[in-house]
Amino acid sequence: MSDITFCCERSEQYQLSLLTFPFSFSVIFAYREIPIGDSVLRSRAKDFAKEIVFLCRETKQTHRESMLANQLLRSGTSIGANIHEARYAQSKPDFISKMEIALKECYETEYWTELLFETGYMEEEKYSLMQNTAGAIRRMLSASCKTAKENRDIRENIADYNGEF
Repeated sequence: MSDITFCCERSEQYQLSLLTFPFSFSVIFAYREIPIGDSVLRSRAKDFAKEIVFLCRETKQTHRESMLANQLLRSGTSIGANIHEARYAQSKPDFISKMEIALKECYETEYWTELLFETGYMEEEKYSLMQNTAGAIRRMLSASCKTAKENRDIRENIADYNGEF
C-alpha cells in the first residue's frame, strides 16, 4: 500500500491510499487523518456539521431559503455539539442522555435534508451524500447508546451483587 497526502478545496488534509491486488486492479480510497485522542464518531460529526454549515450558507445565498436552512443548521450542528458535550458528562446517565439527544438530532437532520431535497432546494447528489453520512453517524450513535446502556446495566448488577457466588 502506498500513501499520498493531498488537501481538498476546504483545506482539510486527506490521506490517499493505493491498494494493489494481485488480480490486476487497484483501489484508491481517501480518508482524513483523525487527531490522536479524538474518536471517529466525534470527528465524523464535526465534519458533517461543517458540511451542513456550507450547505445552509449555499441554500440561503442561491435559493434565498432561510427557514428550512436554519432548521437544518440547528439540528445538523447539534449532533456534534452533543457528542462533544457527552465527552464531559458528569455521570453515565448524563452521557447516555447527551448521546440520545445527538441521536434524535440526527433523525431530525435526516428529515430536514429530505424536505429540502423534495422541495427542490437540494440536488440529488448532495442529498444522497448528506443522507448517507447522517445514516452512518446515526448507526454509530445508536451502537454507542446501546453499549453505554449495557455497560451501565452490568455495573448496576455488580453493585447490587452482595458477594455470594
